[in-house]
Amino acid sequence: MREKSRRRSVPLETSLYAPVKRFLERKGFEVKGEVCGCDLVALRGEEPPIVVIGELKLAFSLELVLQGVNRTAACDEIWLAVRTTGRTGRVRDPRVHKLCRLLGFGLLGVSSTGFVDVLVEPKPWRPRRDMPRRARLVREHRNRHGDPALGGSTRSPIMTAYRQQALACAAALADGPRRTSDIRPTIPNAPDILLRNVYGWFTRVRRGVYALTPEGASALTRWPQPVKPSGSFVNAGHIASLA
Repeated sequence: MREKSRRRSVPLETSLYAPVKRFLERKGFEVKGEVCGCDLVALRGEEPPIVVIGELKLAFSLELVLQGVNRTAACDEIWLAVRTTGRTGRVRDPRVHKLCRLLGFGLLGVSSTGFVDVLVEPKPWRPRRDMPRRARLVREHRNRHGDPALGGSTRSPIMTAYRQQALACAAALADGPRRTSDIRPTIPNAPDILLRNVYGWFTRVRRGVYALTPEGASALTRWPQPVKPSGSFVNAGHIASLA
């Protein structure tokens, strides 16, 4: 009996139908459930009517998004409705809202009491260009020598353009201390890299002269460098953020 009682207490997707139906009816739609495989279909206006498709799920999931994508060509609006529990959960995730905006989907949060919260309106949306981030991507791509990092790597340090230049500086100091002015023709950022010493590979001997630390020697063992650089590094400006 207890097991049966527990099963009955588990909410079903059908529990979302009535609140969402009322929500759309207040917008002037005539709503009907389970129409041609859709959880709900709502119509408004004369021929041709505005067609809305709603998909109901207890939790936000990829399957819910794919259902919406599959219905897009057959209607004017897609509404995804999900059960909400408090102020947290996947349905409250800003990335979920951004995904729905990008797809043009509406997103509804339905509480256990039947309250419907409009989380995202269904309308065309194009994200505003993040020009600084775009410029950073272009700069890093252009400043890397070759393709030194395997896509999908997560457990090892990424070979960024900054790391490549720091390794080139380390290789230039492998035979002993050198002046920054001697390294700069090949690595324009050498003075800044040696001074900032992000990885702890360098030590200052005197003004304008640097030597390699044991950590720097270990880095060269881990990432061997060519005896002669294949080409000079361009002046990449402020790229230490990608170190």
